[in-house]
Amino acid sequence: MASGYILNRGALTLGIHCQRVCRSVTVTQVREKKRWMRAYTYLMAKKLKLEGPPPPKPRSQHPNWDYHAEVQAFSTRLHENFSLQLLKTAFINPCYLQAEQARRQGLGVDSELTALDLKNNIKLSAKGADFTKSFLIDWCRASFPSLPSDGVQSIVGHLSSSAVVTNVARNLGIEDLTMSEVFPVPDDVLHSTFMAVIGALLESSGAERTGFFLRDFLVTQLIGKDLFDMWTVVNPMGLLMKELSKRNIVLPEPRLIRSAGASTVLPLYFVALYSDKKLLAQGPGETIVAAEEEAARVALRKLYGYTENRRPFDFSPQQQHEQPLIQSVSSS
Repeated sequence: MASGYILNRGALTLGIHCQRVCRSVTVTQVREKKRWMRAYTYLMAKKLKLEGPPPPKPRSQHPNWDYHAEVQAFSTRLHENFSLQLLKTAFINPCYLQAEQARRQGLGVDSELTALDLKNNIKLSAKGADFTKSFLIDWCRASFPSLPSDGVQSIVGHLSSSAVVTNVARNLGIEDLTMSEVFPVPDDVLHSTFMAVIGALLESSGAERTGFFLRDFLVTQLIGKDLFDMWTVVNPMGLLMKELSKRNIVLPEPRLIRSAGASTVLPLYFVALYSDKKLLAQGPGETIVAAEEEAARVALRKLYGYTENRRPFDFSPQQQHEQPLIQSVSSS
């Protein structure tokens, strides 16, 4: 009885104390942003509109940058066995050496002390460009044996063009490691740097690994690419007749098989090509001449083996080709 009275009295005392504490607390409204933030944000937006965005900075000027670790990580990320010394040389362009030499001389340092003990990537770039061209030519001739030399040169020119190579180089992170005079790195400098990386891989791992590297990163750019987007043919019908004459096939005969909206603004014609009463190809066009040319292009794609429904390229690793052979030998 006494203990219950003591507990009730303690709870009552505690409640009175909490009420006194709560009455002494004042509730104040807190804004999500400071009052000065609105004016500051307005001034910064106005300054950005007048001056434009700040110039981009290379990754090396940002904090937490370790060039040696980044170069080593680049080699590991691509699963390639690069020589780190050759790989570092591949990223050094002549324009960077000239700009760095001029900067050091402008600081008033002695000319003997400003000398840079670095090699540029000119030799590696030339070696990589030669190997890339020869590999792509051999690959195209092996994959499309019926394709003439003009078509092979067009495909090789497309794959080794500045637009394709620089796109691959930027996606591989080569631009962040490239030592150049200006940033963003110009396309010609990035192209030569990528070829220097190919040259470094060629000297480090040999021609076979370098060929796999080019197959995986350059040849794959042909996926979804039409032949005549890379190869400009002015007279497809004349080329088709020339190819059929080489194969001793009867020359094609064009026939109009379908048409729609001939009297409208958007007409459509379908022309088919027949050779010895056999259908070679058919194609659409806004005019009969355009449809005939498109049908000739379709027939050329079939002759060269570059159709949309062709067998996909084999980009599987080399070990997968050797595995069934090993299993068959072990089972026997």
